[in-house]
Amino acid sequence: MTITSLKRIIKYTVFSTIAFTIILISIYQWISRQATPYIFTDSNQLTPRSVGLVLGTAKYLRNGKLNPFYQYRIEGAVKLYQQGKIKHLLLSGDHSRKNYNEPETMQQDLIRAGIPASSMTLDYGGLRTLDSILRAKKIFQVNSFTIITQSFHCDRAILISRKHQLDTQCYAVPAPTGKNYAKVILREILARVKAVSDLYIRHKQPKFLGKPEPITFSAEE
Repeated sequence: MTITSLKRIIKYTVFSTIAFTIILISIYQWISRQATPYIFTDSNQLTPRSVGLVLGTAKYLRNGKLNPFYQYRIEGAVKLYQQGKIKHLLLSGDHSRKNYNEPETMQQDLIRAGIPASSMTLDYGGLRTLDSILRAKKIFQVNSFTIITQSFHCDRAILISRKHQLDTQCYAVPAPTGKNYAKVILREILARVKAVSDLYIRHKQPKFLGKPEPITFSAEE
């Protein structure tokens, strides 16, 4: 390989890396701009909705410590319920393994916080954000709801729901700072690229669908 050829390869590699980075940043920022009008950190600014969709995540980190992302989502759900901003909680998460059950874990913690089980519906097919959003519509027959998760996650959830003509808003709960947050944001950058592909190119649907199971409200709700 000649020096000239090597220089061309290096130049091409650098150019491609810069172009790819610009594309990633552009997609990330575009999704944020689309979602911003529907995201709120102040619960008082939320329009009351019958259903709040809590997006699942692991309760514990790999080191055994409580996952702050999980903790803040549970606290946010309790707050909105107590304030009357939502009447019923749809708990959507991963139950793809026998010994791993995000919806039931959330339900147990919410019951301990004083929310009755009758005010909760569990969605075991929420393997990822797109599945949780579309199953809320297709399985649980909910077209208007409040999403509860961190701000960066709200962006993608709002993009998905609005693309599918759902009337949604998102309550952005706090997020931890530091190394764990940085890792999550790096993953989110790639997740947004995949979301755009799923929505506008592949027209992706949830992995698990089935017969409709409309959410029914108890007399207290």
